[in-house]
Amino acid sequence: MTEPWPPLPYADWEPTKQTLHRFAQMVGKVRMSLVPFRNHWWHVTLYVSAHGVTTGPMPCGDLTAEIEFDFVDHRLHVRTSAGDSAGFPLRDRVPCAVFYADLMTALDEVGVRVAIDPRPFDLGDSPAFPDDTLHDSYDADAVERWWRILRLTDHALARFASRFNGKASPTHLFWHSFDLAHARYSGRRAPPIPGADAVTAEAYSHEVIAFGWWPGDDRRWPYPAFYSYTAPEPEGLRVEPLRPPAAEWQDTGNGSLAVLRYDAVRASPDGEATLLDFYESAYQAGAKAAGWDVEALSTER
Repeated sequence: MTEPWPPLPYADWEPTKQTLHRFAQMVGKVRMSLVPFRNHWWHVTLYVSAHGVTTGPMPCGDLTAEIEFDFVDHRLHVRTSAGDSAGFPLRDRVPCAVFYADLMTALDEVGVRVAIDPRPFDLGDSPAFPDDTLHDSYDADAVERWWRILRLTDHALARFASRFNGKASPTHLFWHSFDLAHARYSGRRAPPIPGADAVTAEAYSHEVIAFGWWPGDDRRWPYPAFYSYTAPEPEGLRVEPLRPPAAEWQDTGNGSLAVLRYDAVRASPDGEATLLDFYESAYQAGAKAAGWDVEALSTER
């Protein structure tokens, strides 16, 4: 039997989501400091693992280090290739300031010397991590349900990725926006974005159709949803049909987004099939409007 898609109403776990987002940013910034640059910021991301979310292997001098959020035992683990390990529990109400101190201590204990920018990225006027005693919620049950959705989406995106033989990203968790994402590229450079900052310019340097899942946000969507967008946005994108019927185009004020609310997938008798149908329809819409060579980029013959 397929694993059921669990409920995750945004309002019910919003305090925990805010705290966990900041935890992920701290760990992600360690990865960004240690791992060599890759195109489109692929070197900064986190990955779904068998027990939670991980940095994967990170070079650190002669060592290889890894940080993993363990959402089975609800601990943070820091491990190195020398056999050293350190960690601390997550279940208690750990304020961001304490998490930051414990993370830096654990890294030091295993010989990983690293400095990160302690300011949260794109989270409004949120305090710097060492000073943040406001965000301290950790609902273990909600975290497990969030992680289960990550795993199920990761499984679906693995199948979806197998259909494409062009340049494509891993499926990874972008800690700045807290979404699980995968992207396909046409192979053509995109025109420069006027006035874009360095992060945005690198992220959208080539034509891309992106797909993902977002748990929701009090500033944008107050509900979890699957999404896709095409950048640069081609003429006529929003007239292309989406599936299933619950999917819709939304105007974000900065482009068009294909959106399928999470609860539509959860209510489906075959959630993965419904999700794959949505992603495929969004891809066909973007590829058609942007003039991609769909047949040449397909693994299906």
